[in-house]
Amino acid sequence: MSKSQEYIKGRGAQSNVANRFDANTHEFRDDFLNYCAAEGDDFQESKTVTIDTFPKTIVNKVESPDVGMAYSLNPYQGCEHGCIYCYARNSHEYWGFSPGLDFEQKILVKRNAVELLEKKLRSKKWQARPIVMSGNTDCYQPVEKQLEITRKLLQTFLKYRHPVGIITKNALVLRDLDILEELHNDRLVHVNISITSLQEETRRILEPRTASIKKRLETVEKLSAKGIPVNVMMAPIIPSVNSHEIMPLVKEIANRGALSVGYTIVRLNGAIGGIFTDWIKKTMPNRADKVLHQIENIHGGSLNDSRFGTRMKGEGEFADQVKQQFKIARNLYLKDRQRRVVNCNLHEEYKDGQMKLF
Repeated sequence: MSKSQEYIKGRGAQSNVANRFDANTHEFRDDFLNYCAAEGDDFQESKTVTIDTFPKTIVNKVESPDVGMAYSLNPYQGCEHGCIYCYARNSHEYWGFSPGLDFEQKILVKRNAVELLEKKLRSKKWQARPIVMSGNTDCYQPVEKQLEITRKLLQTFLKYRHPVGIITKNALVLRDLDILEELHNDRLVHVNISITSLQEETRRILEPRTASIKKRLETVEKLSAKGIPVNVMMAPIIPSVNSHEIMPLVKEIANRGALSVGYTIVRLNGAIGGIFTDWIKKTMPNRADKVLHQIENIHGGSLNDSRFGTRMKGEGEFADQVKQQFKIARNLYLKDRQRRVVNCNLHEEYKDGQMKLF
């Protein structure tokens, strides 16, 4: 097997595909690294690097009608978690990088995120609506452990008593349990934990640098034990990869205290189709063609689907089966549980960061 055909452990994307906005394309050659390895010399593999950015705004209005959030906030662009299916990969092209390995190795850090959020929440024109971290890349990805930008953002939400949602695959969210408990006391927070499989082997190749399944289930349990509302997202469901796990997964997260569960079905928009195809032929060669064909059947003959209303859940026999399984699973394991409505009324009293007494 040639080097180009080998599976790169610890990464999702297996190559740096061309940036569609670049006039020139390039491909990294590792001839020197191969030579060093053959000679037994020490060499340094490509490492994740951070790049400081200073955007003008941090809160984004979400225009898509089928996403389930009105506003999002992303302290980082790019994500070291390396989930192969991630729809956010395409956004890395706007920064001049590849949606392949660059997306996992070149992380843009929004250094002024806290200041921008504070400015937004103090604005007289702003009316409180839940802001979700993050709509694009994981706010608790590995770099957050050192930088603590997400933690500081949560402190800002608490200071201004503003509702916030969190979406993450990382158990690092438990580091901020002290702030989350305070937010919860005023019904200002809900947490979404993404769990796509109960099989650690599947997790390792699908989401190579995320928290283990064991840690994510423990995170659901620990947050729920504190009364913090937790929704679990099984996103995405990939036919013949994790689609057989719906019932056992919902049962497990219900036992851990989750209030609800949601799902999406995989769609491979933009450059992700090629990245995913390359990955699955290296990791699951015996069923690669079957999986790709099933994805096409779900989305009208294409790996991609941009149609509002169908792109997230798909259509056809497989999509109907998934929908029915979730209906049954919710009735069996989550029937008497309801997602809680966050409090949008307190913020006006804390516009200046201090409660008005009179």
